Amino acid sequence: MTGPPPAIEAVDVSRTYDLDGVSVEALRGVSLVVQPGDYVALVGPSGSGKSTLMHLLGGLDRPTGGRLVIGGRDVNALTPPEMATLRNETIGFVFQAFHLLPRTSAVENVALPLVYRGVSARQRRERAAAVLGRVGLGHRLDHRPNQMSGGEQQRVAIARALVTEPTVLLADEPTGNLDSVTGAAVLELLERLNAESGVALVMVTHDQEVAARARRRITMRDGIVVADSAAAGRPATADSATAGRPATADGAAAGRPATADGAAAGRPGTADGEDPRSAHDRPLSVDHGRPATLVPAPSAEPRSASGSGPGHPSGGSGGAAGATGRLPREADPREADLGEADLGEADPREADPREADPREADPGEPGAERPGGTT
Repeated sequence: MTGPPPAIEAVDVSRTYDLDGVSVEALRGVSLVVQPGDYVALVGPSGSGKSTLMHLLGGLDRPTGGRLVIGGRDVNALTPPEMATLRNETIGFVFQAFHLLPRTSAVENVALPLVYRGVSARQRRERAAAVLGRVGLGHRLDHRPNQMSGGEQQRVAIARALVTEPTVLLADEPTGNLDSVTGAAVLELLERLNAESGVALVMVTHDQEVAARARRRITMRDGIVVADSAAAGRPATADSATAGRPATADGAAAGRPATADGAAAGRPGTADGEDPRSAHDRPLSVDHGRPATLVPAPSAEPRSASGSGPGHPSGGSGGAAGATGRLPREADPREADLGEADLGEADPREADPREADPREADPGEPGAERPGGTT
């Protein structure tokens, strides 16, 4: 007896962009399968190809080489209108920057994808209201985005992605613009919907705590998949520890001593024991001895769903294409407070009272310094 067909299947998929006569390989032979009900975290440093892969999995672009099947259909055999219909029926999109229509109510934002299906206005409102009730916003149907909090806006965006009853939900940094408490609530909502409705959840994230919640973790680097916790028939654990090796409380594989932050001993690392190649991927709010929290992105400026990479088309059935914020860089310890600067570097003329113009002091103000003495 065979199981259900894969929701998405990619076989040796590649994507090359031509930029001013230069070919850039964004993806180089990626193969993966997303099954119905999967909960996958897609991680990797900036420039690793995560957003390009998400773009392809969502049917917003076509591969240069290889085979990509979404909902049982080979995307290379589809016309643009057929691709749009496939996205609308199969894929739901959740973006970091929400991308709600600002002058439109919550229920109308959620109902928007149904317009392209030809659903009547009354049915659109009924279905949108029902999905908003599922995400806990049944009392906010007629509120506009500027009348809601960030967490409520993201729940509206999730409802909009679910109203078409997709088989796959693609979430690009869904907690990036939220504080830690609100972000955790959004993740719990996504996980509940994944468990209850069986929709496959594929989430791009830079946050290792968020990625650790997924049942499967796919790690990318330089346009290829370098690790897949569910590959080769190995069961995926909640913390993505390698199957067959018990994991400690901090996720380090048994038999290898771990440092305070869970990095395996004996591996080159930064001052806190982390692999320097992924140092810029860790949450910047990490403090030794305390758990990391989500860091809001410094900007919510809308860009394409693939980030700032050139050559990516925008748009999608779930709303306007969104952005992948970058975490702010760590402060350079050399950029210390000016109050700690070496006073010996100051111009000696600036400290000589004889250089000051006595006319600049107001003799009528108490405490005004006079040349040659103190007040």
